[in-house]
Amino acid sequence: MPTFSNRSFAPNRRFALKAVAGAALAPLGLPAAFAADDKYPSKAITYVVPFTPGGATDIIGRIYSVSLAQMFDSSVVVENSGGTGGSLGSAKVARAKPDGYTLVGGTISSHAINVSIYPSIGYDPVKSFEPIILTGTLPNVLLVKAGGPLKSVADVIAAGKKPGSKLSFGSSGVGSSQHLAGELFKMMTGAEMLHVPYKGSAPSLQALIAGEIDLLFDNITSGITFVNSGHLSPLAVTSLTVSPQLPNVKPLDQLGLPGYEVVSWQATFAPAGTPKPVIDKLYQAMAATLQKPEVRKQLVSLGVDISGDGPQKLQEFQIKEVAKWAQVARKANIKLDS
Repeated sequence: MPTFSNRSFAPNRRFALKAVAGAALAPLGLPAAFAADDKYPSKAITYVVPFTPGGATDIIGRIYSVSLAQMFDSSVVVENSGGTGGSLGSAKVARAKPDGYTLVGGTISSHAINVSIYPSIGYDPVKSFEPIILTGTLPNVLLVKAGGPLKSVADVIAAGKKPGSKLSFGSSGVGSSQHLAGELFKMMTGAEMLHVPYKGSAPSLQALIAGEIDLLFDNITSGITFVNSGHLSPLAVTSLTVSPQLPNVKPLDQLGLPGYEVVSWQATFAPAGTPKPVIDKLYQAMAATLQKPEVRKQLVSLGVDISGDGPQKLQEFQIKEVAKWAQVARKANIKLDS
């Protein structure tokens, strides 16, 4: 068996926030050099969210925009630029001037998976960017219809291994982390399952409730609502550790699939060539943001396992993710047109 392991907001418009002058930096634990450096920023920063409003990437971008505006006493503009699984907005940032005034909220899709499933995304997910901070990770959760015949992970595997298996799993789209979670499950168990893609999490969850598909690997943020309502049952989470939101649900790693791990992740990047002092200043501000109790509470409520890893650790993590999903995409023969 192969193992794979590594370790309410504004509408769709440009959204600017101006801080109150003289925001206190000392309580945030920022170094004196940070507070004394008045060269950057000297104008508005644009934080590109390469997805439509309302999702985790958008929410996190707006959290950072408020906090950075306060710390820097400068406007921070959130710009939604969705398309091609996050690649459209990411490509725009890759082409931007590397001066620290254009940032992007990167994810497992835009900065790890897409390069292996699209013929061209217009950038290299590693070489085209300077990593700043890994905000955190979110597990997917293996869901089935409550009261249905599948009661455990063992039931799913057994059903998928039956001759002529007609087992089906849904996802929020071809090439999404939900899709690849199912493909990795198939590879590690030998189960046969038909992939049924939908245009987002909402329709895939409704399809599962309606009985159109047998199971679904969905992001915990959207899936837990239907677990709490009693419509769906969680069989496992895709992280290596238990999620605080589902404390009684074990990881697949502990249910016969050692090394199984799929976590959606949220990070921030700048264009390649952005000066290190600017990257360091942005990292210090974002790391301080993640220490704020109100921010931590909000992120945990979304199901985020907060990280705060800096540029070097983020890049090491990202390189492993790119290689991992390239292998899964190749074995599953997943390719999309641009």
